[in-house]
Amino acid sequence: MPTVISNGIRIHYEERGSGDPLILIMGLGAPGSRWEDHAACYEKHFRCILMDNRGAGESDRPPGPYTTKTMADDTVGLMLALGLESASIAGISMGSAIAQELALSYPKKVRRLALVSSWSRCDRYTQTVFEHFKKMRALASPADFTQLLQLWIASAPYYQEHFDEMVGDQAKAQEDYMPVHAFQAQSDACVMHNTFDRLDKITVPTLLTVGDADIFTPMRLTVEMHERIPGSQMVVFKGLGHIHHWEDLERFNDVTMQFLSEN
Repeated sequence: MPTVISNGIRIHYEERGSGDPLILIMGLGAPGSRWEDHAACYEKHFRCILMDNRGAGESDRPPGPYTTKTMADDTVGLMLALGLESASIAGISMGSAIAQELALSYPKKVRRLALVSSWSRCDRYTQTVFEHFKKMRALASPADFTQLLQLWIASAPYYQEHFDEMVGDQAKAQEDYMPVHAFQAQSDACVMHNTFDRLDKITVPTLLTVGDADIFTPMRLTVEMHERIPGSQMVVFKGLGHIHHWEDLERFNDVTMQFLSEN
């Protein structure tokens, strides 16, 4: 499995396709392979790099604390190891928070920015959600915690329609389950993330996508980002949740491909 040493730890990544580089950063608790359904589309036009964040997948799982800035540094280290001077960046949920820090700390490294189910700062509600996840991750079985997470990130109609698939994922949860310390460190990074007062410094073309039925990171958090990032675009997926990128995969891939392919 391909790995590099970045920011003092081992980072695992996989590649798909060829063309201009596109780095895909996944969210809380998830390995980079969760991008597969999107990379199958993107790889026709881009050199896709699916990375495992620290604590997830096959990357190292050092003790905390983690921050989104630290994980942005990890990403830049991966880029340097691969000889990439710059790349387009797409991030889902926690990955979008990392992508914000990447664009702010290393503006010359970022060509375009796609932020999915994002936030720039936690309000009391969102902070409490992350704290609850931390608590339940320590107390619940892998299957029970996966079920809890599914109920937060999927819209009700999608959960209903894909119930058997959801139950199957619960049964397989142990296979790629993160250790508690790594999940909690990633959760803390999400809580501490705050780029709100710096968003106007993001100068690269930016796309924000959001489901208006997202109860995890509600749409108001994306709206306030859209209002502060100069020239940003926002696309709303009506009736869909935090994982709108899977709930309407075809439209999401079309929207993001069009944005990422613009000159």
